Amino acid sequence: MSNRSSSTVAAAATSSVMQHIAQGNALLRQGKVDDAIAVVGGLLQTYPDEARVFAFLAEASRVKGELDAAVSWIDRAIRASPDPQHKIKKAWLLSRLLRRDEILPLADQVAAQAGDDRTLRWQLGKLYYHHNFLREAIGQYEVALATGPDNPSWRYDLAIARFYAGDADKAEADLNSVLQASPQAGAVIYLRSTLRRQCQGQNHVADIESRLRSPFRTAEDEAGALYALAKELEDLGEHEKAFISLLAGAKKKRSTIQYDAAAFDKMTEEVRAVQSVSAMAVPVAGHDGEGAIFVLGLPRTGTTLVERILLQSGKVKDAGELMDFGFHLTAAIQRTRAKAPELSPTEATMKVDFDALGRDYMRGARQMAGGSERFIDKLPANYLYCGMIHKALPKAKIIHLVRDPLDSCYAIFKTLFFNAYDFSYDLEELAAYYIAYRRMMQHWREAMPGVILDVRYEDLVADTEAQARRIYDWCGLEWTPEALSVPDSKAVFATASAAQVREPVHTRSVNSSRKHVDGLAPLIKKLEEAGFLEA
Repeated sequence: MSNRSSSTVAAAATSSVMQHIAQGNALLRQGKVDDAIAVVGGLLQTYPDEARVFAFLAEASRVKGELDAAVSWIDRAIRASPDPQHKIKKAWLLSRLLRRDEILPLADQVAAQAGDDRTLRWQLGKLYYHHNFLREAIGQYEVALATGPDNPSWRYDLAIARFYAGDADKAEADLNSVLQASPQAGAVIYLRSTLRRQCQGQNHVADIESRLRSPFRTAEDEAGALYALAKELEDLGEHEKAFISLLAGAKKKRSTIQYDAAAFDKMTEEVRAVQSVSAMAVPVAGHDGEGAIFVLGLPRTGTTLVERILLQSGKVKDAGELMDFGFHLTAAIQRTRAKAPELSPTEATMKVDFDALGRDYMRGARQMAGGSERFIDKLPANYLYCGMIHKALPKAKIIHLVRDPLDSCYAIFKTLFFNAYDFSYDLEELAAYYIAYRRMMQHWREAMPGVILDVRYEDLVADTEAQARRIYDWCGLEWTPEALSVPDSKAVFATASAAQVREPVHTRSVNSSRKHVDGLAPLIKKLEEAGFLEA
């Protein structure tokens, strides 16, 4: 066969493969996963070594929720083709499976072949960032941006990584660059305001007010600008104006989300009923692994300060705000209900294999902490799982941050969390959530006396050493004066409090809500009625 004839055949084959994949993608978008697999899978007999077919089948398996099958397919694509995108795809599948120890070597392989491929460098940055390798992420983002025209969305990613890594000056320069291209990007405006405590000689109030005089493209963007203005005005001591802006921002943000407060309250009631005092007293065989430290409660209650105090020991590593325990518990519930479908999901929690649950959690979480013997999981919402955590990991340390109810709610209300904490943008919904949270924690104390260490935020900032010693003793750590030191600028804190946690401990937030008792009246009324706030 001539070269020309070979090229014609190859082109026809490529056209056929791409047509089938296009048809398969259309079916995936319609939710017809099995039909999509049938259409593209039919090519395997004719094209048994076609990487694009394997990659499509990996994606279809992922959509179907068959992640192990998806990894098998993408492995075949990797063997058939040097395209690094297949390795990127595999890395994200491994992330979903919490097989994190396999991700870094794979990412390093891609980095070695990335060359001047800007998009690949950016994808690597996202991968490193998501897995707590902030320095590596920053390096990849910088290379991506240095080898071609500026990309505002990539620069925003770089700014976030720099913010969490403690480089506020470079992060602000990045954000200002993004705002030149997208002057009304609300998330960018807000992040810029949170980089540091603003002062009279250095702030963005006039700039934000100018941007707010023009209509915004989306309510989400306008909310970001309003929250930014509220934050900076509060920093400057203009509390009344700040609260007006905050209320407007919260109203805008609430209009963009769906949240069912009644459904959450019903769920917590069911958990308390099923995981009752008597049920929790029944002994089970949990995993005997040691080293997990859960720091939990509500956001903005001092969890990051406790994390900082523990990290300063040099004996503990940060695993981040992991979704792992909930992920593994959900999987365990599904396995249990497959054998006993008459059980509700909540009822199934008491029938899971607690040893396997604890073992699975420890393996993935420790990987996120670089294999450290001791590690911190700082997801605030883990308070919902205290009972299951103790059953699965009886040697885990649980530290619960407690803060004045009104201060706690106000600190949450004034923070823009973007895609988290949907309850926080309406004062009555916030009150309902807080009440459900307090009742849940009261239940855990009754069901598991002596298992949870309560640390009051007000005590922590007023007498940090005394509380830090309590925390160290609880975790079995040898005391060190370093616990009280401010971390250096290279310390990573992937949290909304990343700027504040690098400051010396202060008490200025204690009773900060009392400046707004009139504006917080709907919240105060509900907390008083529930008995969590004295009239």
